[in-house]
Amino acid sequence: MVKEMKSWWCYNKHSNLVVKFAILILLMGFGCRFLFFGSNWFASVTVDVEDTSSNQKSELQNPPVSVSTPVTVSASLDDALDAPVIEDQLPQNQNETISGSPDDASDGDHSQELVSMTASVKCDLSMGDWIPNPSGPVYTNQTCYFLEDHQNCMRNGRPDTDYLYWRWSPRDCELPLFDAPRFLEMMKNKLWAFIGDSISRNHVQSFLCILSQVEEIVEIYHDKDYKNRRWQFPSNNFTVSITWSPFLVKADIFEDIDGVSTSEIELHLDKLDSKWTDLFMGLDYIIFSTGKWFLKTAVYHEKDKILGCHYCPKRNLTELGFEFAYRRALRSVFNFIVKSKHKGMIFYRTFTPDHFENGEWFSGGTCPKTAPLKEGEIEMKQLNSVLRAIELEEYEKAAKKASENGVHLKLLDVAPLSLLRPDGHPGAYRHFHPFAKENKAKVIYDCLHWCLPGPIDAWNDVIMEMLVNG
Repeated sequence: MVKEMKSWWCYNKHSNLVVKFAILILLMGFGCRFLFFGSNWFASVTVDVEDTSSNQKSELQNPPVSVSTPVTVSASLDDALDAPVIEDQLPQNQNETISGSPDDASDGDHSQELVSMTASVKCDLSMGDWIPNPSGPVYTNQTCYFLEDHQNCMRNGRPDTDYLYWRWSPRDCELPLFDAPRFLEMMKNKLWAFIGDSISRNHVQSFLCILSQVEEIVEIYHDKDYKNRRWQFPSNNFTVSITWSPFLVKADIFEDIDGVSTSEIELHLDKLDSKWTDLFMGLDYIIFSTGKWFLKTAVYHEKDKILGCHYCPKRNLTELGFEFAYRRALRSVFNFIVKSKHKGMIFYRTFTPDHFENGEWFSGGTCPKTAPLKEGEIEMKQLNSVLRAIELEEYEKAAKKASENGVHLKLLDVAPLSLLRPDGHPGAYRHFHPFAKENKAKVIYDCLHWCLPGPIDAWNDVIMEMLVNG
């Protein structure tokens, strides 16, 4: 009996040891599995965090100015000012942000992933198409009293209205329509200025027409020729102004209201126009531009000495060409801005191409198109291409220096989208019912300025997007 009990105890002890050993092996297996997968999980989290901080650091250290704007919405306008858009927002080391081994995917898949990543980060607002907009403009010539007669195409009897029912659609992102209530809320106690020529005046009228649908505007200043004006929105103390400065540099101009000159323009390429420089530092937002006026006959000065001229056959002066003056003047303007330490936002708006066909305004040119064009259906004229190349070159050089100095200089590039709208000009309807029987005057077409309402209203959509997202 005792012997059997001893035998049972030994057997039971051996069984317990086997069970314990099996449990130990099982626990060790679970532990290894946890450690193996856990280490991978922690590693993946570490890479993501490091990549994010690396991108943020790159954005803070290298804030070059770009035409492109990101698709995501900034938290506030101040955020947009403090974080200018990075031209190349892809990480320098692509392998850090792409999961998996390069051997796991083909080159085509890898390229497609990069393209997708780029498209999601930024959008070129200047490239796209005009698409139908059945709702039409937010104002008419009867609901806005800022329209000048020359741009009031509906009042002047333009018979077609299809040009009113299009909106600009960038190729890689959605462009919301201008949100006037939100814009006015953002602009509380701000000063906004348009500086330039008659296209700037055309633009400020569009700008005010849209905003006036939300709140009544009060004019608080104008000069005797109504070329320099200022308006205010009383409810939020938002002020808008237009300053006439077609060259942006000092210019002595000798021509009447119809553009007839009695002498050559005297242009001082190294002296800026004090009409806008005296106001500059007190402004919060500025849109400045120039362009077509440099094609006029002019004598060029620097350091109070005559350098030469553009098309002055009656003067014994060196022919320097408009390109020389345009580049020198823009360089003077950009140098002033870059060194200014201005803390607001400054837009340089590209000039807009004209659409004269079979001549110019003085030689019987017309603009008969009645619908937008697609990219590739029209080419920019040679003179316009020269102007555009110069302004983009000078802007790019200035933008780099501005970024280094903390000046918020941005490019408002409206030339590509405007090029596709030959139907948007007043044409013959710059004048009141030009083809009426009682009208015996020669019909002169305007294929440079824009009907209001019209395509120029889309410029404000682009500005709003740049403010909110850029």
